[in-house]
Amino acid sequence: MIVAEAVGRALAARGVGTAFGVVGSGNFHVTNALVAGGVRFVAARHEGGAATMADAYARMSGRVGVVSVHQGPGLTNALTGLTEAAKSRTPLIVLAGEATEVQSNFHIDQAALATAVGAVAMRVTSAEEAVSRVAEAYRVAVEERRTVLLNLPLDVQAAPFEGPVDVPVAAAGESGPSVAEVGELARLLGAAERPVFIAGRGARHARRELEELADLAGALLATSAVAKGLFRGSPWDLDVSGGFATPLAAELIRGADLVVAWGCALNMWTTRHGTLVSPDAKVVKVDLDPAAFKTHVPADLGVAGDVARVAEALAAQVAPRAGYRSPELAARVRAEGRWRDVPYEDESGGGRIDPRTLSIGLDDLLPRERIVAIDSGNFMGYPSMFLDVPDEGGFCFTQAFQSIGLGLATAIGAAIARPDRLPVAALGDGGALMGIAELETVVRLGLPMVIVVYDDEAYGAEVHHFGPHGHPLGTVTFPPADLAAIARGHGCAAVTVGGPGDLAGVAEWVDGPRDRPLLVHAKVTAEHGSWWLEEAFKGH
Repeated sequence: MIVAEAVGRALAARGVGTAFGVVGSGNFHVTNALVAGGVRFVAARHEGGAATMADAYARMSGRVGVVSVHQGPGLTNALTGLTEAAKSRTPLIVLAGEATEVQSNFHIDQAALATAVGAVAMRVTSAEEAVSRVAEAYRVAVEERRTVLLNLPLDVQAAPFEGPVDVPVAAAGESGPSVAEVGELARLLGAAERPVFIAGRGARHARRELEELADLAGALLATSAVAKGLFRGSPWDLDVSGGFATPLAAELIRGADLVVAWGCALNMWTTRHGTLVSPDAKVVKVDLDPAAFKTHVPADLGVAGDVARVAEALAAQVAPRAGYRSPELAARVRAEGRWRDVPYEDESGGGRIDPRTLSIGLDDLLPRERIVAIDSGNFMGYPSMFLDVPDEGGFCFTQAFQSIGLGLATAIGAAIARPDRLPVAALGDGGALMGIAELETVVRLGLPMVIVVYDDEAYGAEVHHFGPHGHPLGTVTFPPADLAAIARGHGCAAVTVGGPGDLAGVAEWVDGPRDRPLLVHAKVTAEHGSWWLEEAFKGH
């Protein structure tokens, strides 16, 4: 056995179930060793897609993501996806061949690249330490929730290896939350008249504990975008806080006198640049990472610990009270709590469909058991707000870096993580064309995916930001592209939607065998931009 094979088998022995990548000479042996160890390997058509698939898979499966890439350009091709994962604190391991000889065409400072985008750089430097380095990379990915680049120098990969690959790793002990901090939060909950809980990615495992505590404290429930669906079915679910919040959710969150963020950083998107949090409200953050307490909206109180454990400890100290809840408010949440309950004027016409009408129509047609992945762009709020999901396992939102072009690969990784659900990719035309190589991957894997392209024939964010000021827009507008024909060329079924009546083609596919993925080329109205877009530009 050589070192490359030992690395792959050691990861398989840690319980890695699926890996993604593009194979070249520098990662050929380690990838084959993963497969020999029982790991499913998903070949992407571009390393950027592979990294994003691994990120989405990790988010939706709860397991460590693994991506395998060639040295040099294999890693640089993957960088945007790796940056998204690093910013999102996704547990991800990147196996990359490394050319250490400076005269090599493939030589770059790979460790510096990883550090520059927020990942942790490690290297296997000898056969003797190969397995221990794999174990450390796995530990950092899992326990510290980090994206780790494990560099595999070509000469070291080829060295002979002797010894076991399944060396056990001692589990790190987890200390409980501070008794004093929990007691202070219990006091704040006991004094609050209008408490709101906002749950983020760090709370996606803790629905039961949070709902039980909220019932005691009389708190309303909301989530960040990445945790959308966590409280679905609760009569007190306000859905997403932030730019995608309904008018009712924004009103009630602004009215809170106590905001408790559970595994949620309260970034500018979740708080609309802080405007959703009243200056008079107390802010508490519960997080494994104490660094989160002072970022974005600073906390008046920080509680370090696992969300579920903190919520359970609090439940033993909080006396039942009505808090923010009342029969009248419950009725308002039922009547106004979803975007489709908010009246709007349908602007469909002239061969184009209003994106709100499109999204509502798809929400009605597609099976409830779905997993929705969203690309970035001017369009993104429509599917995020109008396509419902059954729970927190139904929404995959790779938006920490705000790159367009990640949506289709995100949907592939999410689909592999949750094969029990219908995968739905929601893309803009710019992002769809940027990531279109992975259409072949969707077809090859036989995924029954619905790919919806909101096509305004432009980079809509730039059109609506710069157009009103009279700037020329020739660089950000494009002639029509027949995306349905492109999809058929890859082996997909496709329908073009220019009005509500054209959605019959989607219904036909849903009722059929679903033996091919479906691309919905939606020609959407584009007369004005979106309100969340203006929020986004405030952060530039």
